[in-house]
Amino acid sequence: MHDPWFNLRQFTQARIAQGRAGCALPTRALLDFQLAHAAARDAVHAPWQLAHCQASLTALGMEVLTLATPIQSRAHYLQRPDQGRCLVENSRKLLASRATHSCDIAIIMSNGLSSAAVEQHGVALLRTIITEFAKEPLQLAPLCLVPNARVALADEIGALLHAKLSIIIVGERPGLSAADSLGIYLTYAPQVGNSDAERNCISNIRPPHGMSYQLAAEKLFYLTQEALRREISGVALKDEMPRLPLPHPTLPPKI
Repeated sequence: MHDPWFNLRQFTQARIAQGRAGCALPTRALLDFQLAHAAARDAVHAPWQLAHCQASLTALGMEVLTLATPIQSRAHYLQRPDQGRCLVENSRKLLASRATHSCDIAIIMSNGLSSAAVEQHGVALLRTIITEFAKEPLQLAPLCLVPNARVALADEIGALLHAKLSIIIVGERPGLSAADSLGIYLTYAPQVGNSDAERNCISNIRPPHGMSYQLAAEKLFYLTQEALRREISGVALKDEMPRLPLPHPTLPPKI
């Protein structure tokens, strides 16, 4: 019997049309599920190879600062989200010493909930973003690398650097179809106590299966320009970027 669901599998990584063996999943589908679950756990618990990342970014000519939160381990990170939203005192002092005047944008990167995401895509995405931002005379603060950070930490860092806008690139929570997805969160007028409603998010950055680096950088550049021009972000700032038409998929012939 022809099952129309099987044709839809080419358009999504979601677990549809898995088939069955009696009243259970086929062995292949079960093993794929267990492999995806293991990849998600590894992405969360693996440490970030920070020194390698810092060396790669320095080689690109970026000024890099390494900061820290009170988090001591990945288990601690999962148990205490609040401590991933603040810096240790030494890091605050370092930023205060660098914030001699205001800047347009502070960019932060963290492994967040997926070290695999930042390991695989972080440097390449940052390279594309910096190239895109070079189109305008924007003043960028030193790039901040912060292991075990939560999204809201960008508020404290942006405020300490007197930045008009903070941007954090962070590993997203792994799912059972993607363990290596990066997200970007943008906040105008960063300050401690901002809510998530004051942020814009670009999600699922993980080529070739998700958003490309170039499209993510272009969308971030558009939102950055609009946020700085209109002095807003979050729910007040809508993504009205012109959309390119999606390629029309070629459906497989019916059997």
